[in-house]
Amino acid sequence: MSKLYVVGTPIGNLGDMTFRAVETLKEVDFVAAEDTRHTLQLLNHFEIKKPLISCRSQNEKFAGEKIVKLLDEGHSVAYASDAGTPGISDPGAVLVDLVREAGHEVIPIPGASAFATLISVAGSGGKTLIFEGFLSPKPGRRRSRLRELMGTGDAIIIYESPFRITKLLTDIADIDSTRRVVVGRELTKLHEEVISGSAEDMKNDFAQRQSIKGEFAIFISGTKNIQLSEESADN
Repeated sequence: MSKLYVVGTPIGNLGDMTFRAVETLKEVDFVAAEDTRHTLQLLNHFEIKKPLISCRSQNEKFAGEKIVKLLDEGHSVAYASDAGTPGISDPGAVLVDLVREAGHEVIPIPGASAFATLISVAGSGGKTLIFEGFLSPKPGRRRSRLRELMGTGDAIIIYESPFRITKLLTDIADIDSTRRVVVGRELTKLHEEVISGSAEDMKNDFAQRQSIKGEFAIFISGTKNIQLSEESADN
C-alpha cells in the first residue's frame, strides 16, 4: 500500500468529512499536513493517532522528498491541507509531482472546497468557469488581472481575505457595476453567509459594515451566460 492519498477535509463543518477520508486516515502509516497542529485537532476529533509530517508551502519540496523516501520504503502517506482539497489555493501540487515522478501512485480522496461549495449555490454558472483563487494584494495588479478575467465574459470564482474584500468588490463594481456577484463568507461554518446582487449592491453592502471577519469566496457572473440565456428565451 505504498501510495500517497490526497485527502479533502472539511472547510468548516466537521460533518462534511467523508467516511472514505476517515478510513483512509486510519489506514495509512503517516499523515502529512500543511499545519500539523490544525490536522492534529481533526485527527483527535475522529480518534485517529498517526505520526505527523509538516508539509507546507515553505518546505513543500524538502518535505516532499522525505515523503517520497517513506513511500520508497513501503509506507503509505495521506496528505491534508488546513481545510478543503489540497492543490486548490493550498499546497499539494509540488508534493504530487514529486511522488508521481518517483513512480508512486497518487490517489485522490475527494472532499469539500469553497470553490465547489459556492458554485453549487451561485446559479447561472454557464458552461465555462474560471477559477483564479487569490488575486495579488497589490491594488494595481489586482485591478489589472480583474479586468482581464472579467473581459473574457466567463464566470469567475475568486478567494479573498476579510482585509481586502471591500476593495475587491469596489474594483469589480468599477469595472462593471451591473455584473451579478455572489459572496460566500465562512462557508459551512457557524456564521455562514451567502448573499448576491449586482456588483454595485455588494460594494455598498460591505462598505457599510463596521467589522468584517471570515474567509470569502466570490462568484462573478459571466456576460456570455446572459447573452446565451437571452438567445434561448428568443428561441
